Amino acid sequence: MSKKVTIFWFRRDLRLDDNLGFYEALKGEHPVLPIFIFDTNILKELPKDDARVTFIHQTLQTMRQTLQDDYNSSIALFNAEPEAVFKQLRKDYDIASVYTNHDYEPYATERDEAIKTFLDAHDIAFKTYKDHVIFEKNEVVKKDGDPYLVYTPYMRTWKEKFKNTDLNIYYTNSVLNNLIAHSRLPNLSLADIGFETSSQEITPYTVTPTLIQDYEDHRNFPAEDATSHLGPHLRFGTVSIRKMIKKAISENNEVFWQELIWREFFMQILWHFPETTTKAFKPKYDRIEWRYNEDEFKTWCEGKTGYPLVDAGMRQLNATGFMHNRVRMLVGSFLCKHLLMDWRLGEAYFAEKLHDYEMASNVGNWQWVAGCGVDAAPYFRIFNPTTQIKKFDKDHEYIKQWVPDYQELSYPKPMVDHKEARERCLTTYKAALN
Repeated sequence: MSKKVTIFWFRRDLRLDDNLGFYEALKGEHPVLPIFIFDTNILKELPKDDARVTFIHQTLQTMRQTLQDDYNSSIALFNAEPEAVFKQLRKDYDIASVYTNHDYEPYATERDEAIKTFLDAHDIAFKTYKDHVIFEKNEVVKKDGDPYLVYTPYMRTWKEKFKNTDLNIYYTNSVLNNLIAHSRLPNLSLADIGFETSSQEITPYTVTPTLIQDYEDHRNFPAEDATSHLGPHLRFGTVSIRKMIKKAISENNEVFWQELIWREFFMQILWHFPETTTKAFKPKYDRIEWRYNEDEFKTWCEGKTGYPLVDAGMRQLNATGFMHNRVRMLVGSFLCKHLLMDWRLGEAYFAEKLHDYEMASNVGNWQWVAGCGVDAAPYFRIFNPTTQIKKFDKDHEYIKQWVPDYQELSYPKPMVDHKEARERCLTTYKAALN
């Protein structure tokens, strides 16, 4: 066995710079062995050409190359259940401690508790850090300690707290020489973990001063592609939330800044209420008698509903792994309100398809459109899929891009009548909620 090492476990923080847990590990007295685990518990649920797995793998290969070229080190890649990996690492190395960054999803908290129990049994310290958000868990709560259930007061308290917070950037360049001297740590190909290269690519993010300044005026129009595409990069940590918040503040754009705070609002909701991944936040909404029709659900998934803006969104999602946020609200409302299908069906479909899938935001937004979540739209708010076109795609540019057949005889007739579907929805919701 060689001299003691510190392990840093990369997860949702796939960057070498401004990574708090990595920085703290590198500052320690022992050389750092970086690892990443392709967790078979997670991978077994995914399609074999999942674009997110391709993106993670490519990002890790770039990080490995940088460490090999510049620091005579690397990142060890594993494909297994995490506990099995740590059992093997304990045999191969004299481990002083394991460092990582917090993850707030229910599976992740259970996984980390199991790893901590294993390490504790062998007198190995397990140190975790807040890196994925500015404020977490109980850091932004009401004066009585209860969590906020409405976004606006949460956002105001978040901003007040932020005024008294030093936003440090953790530059790792000065400490990267404390990596383990081993440039041939185990590597894996996509095939080794049972995947193939996806035909979809994750869009690079854009946070130019122009995009931020124009964000409020243009973000609601899907044809303009005026959003930042930050979602997957924040999800997998290829960009630092601290740097993005600093950028938003430097451009003095409240709307862009507040979108980043929405993300943290939903994360603290998930942390306080992990049961909301499968249950309505407002329990009485679980009394709704949802319909399920396999053919109708398939029609919605494929973007063949006969409502062009709904279909454009679903076809964009299926082709690219992205859907404009404004359109996400419409397609979600259409599934829950027009088709009266359970929000959990839509949440699961988005989880499979969206490159920027983030459990907290996805669950939060689906419960919002269904009316059953925190700070949700009232149940009687039912988007009209036709008038939404007049508001957000009046020249049909977005529709023409994704539904070029919308004026053809072959284009399907609307699968439901808006007025009839609205009445059915209101009647069903009222019966469950009264």
